[in-house]
Amino acid sequence: MLALLGALVWALNPSQPRLTPAPLRPLPPGCPMFSHAFVPANVTSVPDPSTDTLPENVRYRILYRLNMEACSCGCMQSVAACRVSNRDCQTSLGRAREIVMEGRVRTPSGRDDRALAGDSGH
Repeated sequence: MLALLGALVWALNPSQPRLTPAPLRPLPPGCPMFSHAFVPANVTSVPDPSTDTLPENVRYRILYRLNMEACSCGCMQSVAACRVSNRDCQTSLGRAREIVMEGRVRTPSGRDDRALAGDSGH
């Protein structure tokens, strides 16, 4: 009886489609490939572009963005982590320079840090 029930279930089970993942664009040479999802990093300094000469509040804001933004080279690391682990990656270098320039431009001297961070003080 159990064999008949098993045969019935097997016969009624529709054939499953054979799905394959879409092809991804190839990684640039030299970028390591990780199989995990993006996780923000906690890098405190990047080799290039250097943030050491910036005021502390500006440097922290820039490092926060570098650690929170995923590098678009496909390595599944933050821009900061990619700069540290793969100094030859031109993708992370370009994006890091953009973030540093944006941070310098957005911070005029004498402006309150809370206004830049979006904190209204309430």
